[in-house]
Amino acid sequence: RIKRNSNIINMKTSEDLKQILERIDHRGYPAYKDTRGAYQFGTYILGIDHVQGDPFAAPSRLHIQVAGRAARIPGNLYDSKCKKMAVADYLLRNFAKQLERYSFQAHGSGKSGIIQVTRCGQEVLERTACEIEEKTGNIIVRFEVGFPARGRTIQAGELIKILYQYLPACVEKALYYKNIDQNAVKRAAELAVDQEYIREQLKKEGLIAFVADGSILPRESGVSQRPMKDAVPFVSPDSMKVTMKLPYKGVLTGMGIRKGITLVVGGGYHGKSTLLKALESGVYPHIAGDGREYVVTDDTAMKIRAEDGRSIRHTDISMFINDLPNGKDTYAFDTEDASGSTSQAANVIESMEAGTQVFLIDEDTSATNFMVRDELMQQVIHRDMEPITPFIERVRDLYQEYGISTVLVAGSSGAYFQIADQIIQMDKYVPREITELAKKAASDYPALKFPEEKPEQPSFDRKVRKNPGIRQKGRVKLKTMGRDAVMIGHETIDLRYVEQLVDSEQLNTLGQIVRFLEEEIFDGRKTLGQAIEQVENVLDKKGLAGVCEGNTVPGNLARPRIQEIYACMNRYRKLGTDRKERG
Repeated sequence: RIKRNSNIINMKTSEDLKQILERIDHRGYPAYKDTRGAYQFGTYILGIDHVQGDPFAAPSRLHIQVAGRAARIPGNLYDSKCKKMAVADYLLRNFAKQLERYSFQAHGSGKSGIIQVTRCGQEVLERTACEIEEKTGNIIVRFEVGFPARGRTIQAGELIKILYQYLPACVEKALYYKNIDQNAVKRAAELAVDQEYIREQLKKEGLIAFVADGSILPRESGVSQRPMKDAVPFVSPDSMKVTMKLPYKGVLTGMGIRKGITLVVGGGYHGKSTLLKALESGVYPHIAGDGREYVVTDDTAMKIRAEDGRSIRHTDISMFINDLPNGKDTYAFDTEDASGSTSQAANVIESMEAGTQVFLIDEDTSATNFMVRDELMQQVIHRDMEPITPFIERVRDLYQEYGISTVLVAGSSGAYFQIADQIIQMDKYVPREITELAKKAASDYPALKFPEEKPEQPSFDRKVRKNPGIRQKGRVKLKTMGRDAVMIGHETIDLRYVEQLVDSEQLNTLGQIVRFLEEEIFDGRKTLGQAIEQVENVLDKKGLAGVCEGNTVPGNLARPRIQEIYACMNRYRKLGTDRKERG
């Protein structure tokens, strides 16, 4: 008997499972449900957590737990969070390679014979697909198997091949320390420590990002995040060069972007947006060979853009928008169909609420009237006639009053030259620092006029209520559409423009979080911020399993940042928020 997820499960043997399979052979497919349970296979436990309804349905969910004393992963490889994530990521990728050799080797109808596990991208994320228990060293891997059938008749012999031949071989080669590339897993842990060290140095050195010399920033294509072959390696401008001595790699040089307002300029196709994309992705650690493994950004950084048509729920956007002609209250702005400027204003305020310390903005995906009003427009359209206070008039206050830095990519407007602290020109993917040159050029043009009054602190006191219709027929239906959206029942949360969501499994987790918030935390008294903080505490203490219901943990969850949790909830049209009082 083992204790798991607070339930006592009767432990059976592998021979018990084989007897069940032989008994149900050639019966109707529903008989496969008799196999659910946990079985001892030598030095590991096989758990059959969910059995698919028919061979054409989503595959059955299984897990394997290898005892720490059998796996023998050295404790110093998982004695910190960053190392544990990196080693689990390595083992998961290794396990996936082994499974690929055997998938569909067992035959049958529909998804019969498929054996699959999470396909990891270039980032290292906290996942339920592979976990290492800190105290015991036990390794848990969650994966899927298509239980074989001919038509809807059980083919038990084919499943016996999978469970008694293919899986033991995969476990032996992928999860036991003696059989894996020990130098490679050690390097993965050391890289994680180096990356964490850089992230800590950012805070100490007054930096918001570091891009190592020799990094490969361009990606292979629009649908591949692998590094581009024959790309120009990154070389820091001398004036921005920073040297760090990492615990394992040793001395590393690169470009340090300091706190404040940074402008990235240059001609089209010279690498401006490529640099910004690398900074966006730098909130996550990357695997060796990605080219961006030593590109590290403040982990609160948020990409801000316009998002026409999104829902906004009682958000205080008065820092940027006031006195609308229709009389709408911008201290508690509410709309089902936001414009470019109101959506970008809301994205800024919501990111502030989420604790963001760095805004990453690309002129190409911004609302022009939100970003800037030039001197001529200021003369023709008086300030009293314009409800929008553009970002350029607030960006300095955001830094001085709230400590929020901005990195802005601009290709057409030079207005930000006047207020930028540092200006980088990308020239054929090579950065040059041109602050002095650009400032001198800007001095020949009329200066922009800025409002004298300081903006008021935005209000974040939205109380959140339950949505009573989330559970239908006793269950909550969750569905993810890639990285585009999450469906909760009949409600779709559009996340296409939350650009730092890098894996569909993060959206799976966001769906679980929405359900958890609705059913366990929202009570009409807590603010949205207090509710999300409570979720973060659950995730920190219990892991991703803490927001799931039932006795089994799905193997397809990856942890999003708190910034993405806020972004998801703020785009949830059923979010029950109470209107705030003006001021």
